[in-house]
Amino acid sequence: MSRRAARPPSGEELGALRRRTTAVLVLSQILGGLGVATGIALAAVLAEEVGGSKALAGLAVTSSVLGTAVLSLPFAALTAARGRRAGLAAGYLVGAAGGVLVVLASAAGSFPLLLLGTAVFGAGSSANLQARFAAADLAEPAHRGRAISTVVWATTIGAVLGPNIAAPAGRSTAGLGIPEAAGPFLWGAAVFLLAAVLVLALLRPDPLLTARALAAAGPAAAPEAAGRSLRAGAAAVAASPHARLALAAVACSHTAMVSIMVMTPVDLGHHGADIELIGLVISLHITGMYAFSPLVGRLCDRLGRLPVISLGVALLAGAALTAGTADGDHVQTAAGLFLLGLGWSAGLVGGSTLLTDSVPQSSRAAVQGLSDLVMNAAAGAGGALAGVVVAQAGYGWLNAMGAAVLLPVAALALSAPAARRPGPGGG
Repeated sequence: MSRRAARPPSGEELGALRRRTTAVLVLSQILGGLGVATGIALAAVLAEEVGGSKALAGLAVTSSVLGTAVLSLPFAALTAARGRRAGLAAGYLVGAAGGVLVVLASAAGSFPLLLLGTAVFGAGSSANLQARFAAADLAEPAHRGRAISTVVWATTIGAVLGPNIAAPAGRSTAGLGIPEAAGPFLWGAAVFLLAAVLVLALLRPDPLLTARALAAAGPAAAPEAAGRSLRAGAAAVAASPHARLALAAVACSHTAMVSIMVMTPVDLGHHGADIELIGLVISLHITGMYAFSPLVGRLCDRLGRLPVISLGVALLAGAALTAGTADGDHVQTAAGLFLLGLGWSAGLVGGSTLLTDSVPQSSRAAVQGLSDLVMNAAAGAGGALAGVVVAQAGYGWLNAMGAAVLLPVAALALSAPAARRPGPGGG
């Protein structure tokens, strides 16, 4: 595999390449979203069954989030060295192996092996998250929000469908001697394999390597391989107030969302909801996460990144209040989860776009890998605490904790200087 584009594309070729790259990323996101959502929909239920305790229920999703964080490091290094195609395909292939491991662990009744499997399954989420930055590689600076949001939106189809097919997916494996809640992971593994094949076959030429070739041919070319280490990425973030805000927005939005979402199926179940109703609520949540992202992206490009990040903080706080005071009202819980997804979308798209704007091209792959590491490590910690908080204090206090996580973003947004809006030929 070539590590760099043979030559920078011309203007007409670049337009065609942008459209082709977007189409491939959209298709891979549909598959990736389906794989992730199908497996994770009943992960907390499966963990409670295998672990035998409500306090352990949140650890399956937490393990998946932590796996996404830890695995983002080798995938980021692979992406920096070999391009998006290698990083994305590796993520989906490793995620498929994790799904198989979850099924084996549930059949054996091994909770530690289950956590290992869900951690490895998190590689599929890492690939899905990385794809949003692949969309920005070749986008015009003034349209980065739209480019990122288009790929985020594509996850809607698979992610909304996934929780609703989780129950039939579980029933389809009944004859295999595994718990019903483990069946969706087997389906998720098969879908990840399809996504890997798609990326390997069609994501050519590589968007990141092409973007580097364009930058090297430009008037402000950076030294080859400059800034591609994780340490250089951390230095680039530390040097930019907007990059620090962007990283905090992505990490805190994701942490608040995961901490609340991971225990909502368990809370619903303890208030009489069946698997189908839980799947519907999670589908509404995922609709909020992805379906409105094109609107969020356009707001990023028209109004600026900072207003969208502030909107995300407000929506997430409102979601915590709504869900946290539901007290068994399934409709109110569903409304809170929808707002939770919408706030996450604004935080992720606004933060990811601002992050890409705020660092030089030579450092972007490293900074983006660092962003995924921080956001998933923080969310993993929040998810790990979520089960304990619910067991000891209740679901309402969990939502209060989720709202408190947003305070650093609000503080950084208030102190940040006004962001320059990139023009068609800028940054």
